[in-house]
Amino acid sequence: MKIKYSELIDQTFYFPTEEFRTEGDHLLFHDIPLMDVIEKFGTPLKFNYVPKISQNIQRAKKWFAEAIERNGYSKGYRYCYCTKSSHFAFVLEEALKNGISIETSSAYDMDIVKSLYDKGKVDKEIEVICNGFKTDDYLVKISEMINNGFENITPILDNYRELDKLTESIDANFNIGIRIASEEEPKFEFYTSRLGIGYKDIIPYYSQKIAEHPNARLKMLHFFINTGIKDTAYYWNELYKCLRVYARLKKIAPEVDSLNIGGGFPIKTSLNFNYDYQYMVNEIVSQIKKFCEEEGVEEPNIYTEFGSFTVGESGGHLYKVISQKRQNDREKWNMIDSSFMTTLPDTWAISRRFIMLPLNRWDDSYERVFLGGLTCDSDDYYNSEQHTNAIYLPVFSDTKPLYLGFFNTGAYQDTISGYGGVHHCLMPQPKHILIDKDEDGNFTYELFRKEQEPEDVLKLLGY
Repeated sequence: MKIKYSELIDQTFYFPTEEFRTEGDHLLFHDIPLMDVIEKFGTPLKFNYVPKISQNIQRAKKWFAEAIERNGYSKGYRYCYCTKSSHFAFVLEEALKNGISIETSSAYDMDIVKSLYDKGKVDKEIEVICNGFKTDDYLVKISEMINNGFENITPILDNYRELDKLTESIDANFNIGIRIASEEEPKFEFYTSRLGIGYKDIIPYYSQKIAEHPNARLKMLHFFINTGIKDTAYYWNELYKCLRVYARLKKIAPEVDSLNIGGGFPIKTSLNFNYDYQYMVNEIVSQIKKFCEEEGVEEPNIYTEFGSFTVGESGGHLYKVISQKRQNDREKWNMIDSSFMTTLPDTWAISRRFIMLPLNRWDDSYERVFLGGLTCDSDDYYNSEQHTNAIYLPVFSDTKPLYLGFFNTGAYQDTISGYGGVHHCLMPQPKHILIDKDEDGNFTYELFRKEQEPEDVLKLLGY
C-alpha cells in the first residue's frame, strides 16, 4: 500500500526534476542540502541561489543563437535584465557577468547604474534601455548620464512630451526608441495599454518630430504585452501588428535597426510545468524573418527584457510548521512561523502559485491541509486556490518538526512587500541568505541580512 509522501509525489508528478531530488527523506534544491541550511540559519528565511541567475541568462542566449543560425537570420540578439524584478546589487552584479544590457523603469534605476559604474562593475559603454512613464527627475538623470558620456542609453518614448524634455537638456546626439501602446487581452479591464504611443500615431509622429531632429536618432521600436510570450492567437496577432509598424517605419527611417519584443518568459510554478522555450524562440525569430522578407525590409536586431525569468528561479523561502489547528472535522490548518502576506505577497494579492514542497519527512504518511500565516488577517493563507492541486503534506507531529519550502520566489516579492519595512501585524522580515559555489564546486553561504528585530520596526514607526 502506497501511503508515504514520497510515493504520492512519485505517482503525481515527474520526479525527480532538474532542480529537485531527495536524499533519504530530505529535499535537495539544485543539490543544496536544505535541511543543513535550516540547521545553520534556522527559519523563517529567504534565500537566493545566485548561480541560477547566470544559468537562465545563458539558456536564453543559447536558444536565440541557435534560432538565428537555424533560420539564417542576419541580425543579432540582445538580452536585457529588467531591474524592477529585483533591484538587489548581488542580482545585478551576477547578471552583468553575462554580457547583458539593463532595462530601467524609474529615476531610481539610474542611480543604480551610476552606483555600478562607481564600483567599477560597468563602464560607460553599458547599454541601458529606459522604459516607463518618465518624470522630470527621470528625464534629468537620463540626460545627465548621456551628457557625461553614457552613449548607449536609449530612452524609450512613452509619450510626446518626453522627446521635448530630452531635447532641451541633452547636448550631444542620442538614441531614442518608441514604445507601442499595444492592445490588452480581451478579458482585460481596459482596451489599450496606458504605456506607449498608439499604433496609428507612430508614423506621423516620426515624420513630424523625429525625422529632421538635429540630435535624436530613432533606433528601436518597443513592443510588450502583459500576458507575456505565449503561443496564443493574441500574442501572435499583437506581434504581427508591431511588425507592420516596424516595416512601415523602416521604409522611411532606415536608422531604425532594433525591435524590442519585451519579455514575459514564464518560470516554473509547478512540478507539472510545461513550456517549450526553444520552440517559442525559434518561432519568433522565424516569423520576424519571414515578415521582413515579405515586406522587403532589413531584419532588426532582436531585444528581449527578461525579469522574472532571470531572477525568479533563484529564490526560495523556508518555513517551519509550528502548530496544527483543527477547525472542524475536515479542515486542518498547518501554521507556519511567518506570514505569507509579509514574505510572499503575490500569493494573496494575485493568487500567484509557487512550487511548494516539504523539506523533510518524505517517508512519512501524508494528509490534506491548509497553510496559515501568523497575521490576524483572513487572507494570510495558502491553499488549493493558489496551489496547483490540493495541499498534501506529511502528517503533523508534535515530536517530529516539519519544514516547508516555497521555490522560484525570487522576483517581485521583496519590492511588493517592502523589503526592510513595516509589515502587516508587524510580522518581522525573515533573515536573507545568499548561496553560491566556490571554485571547487562547494556551496558557500552568506548572511545577507539578519531577521528584523522589534527595535528596527519600532524605530520605523517613531517609537
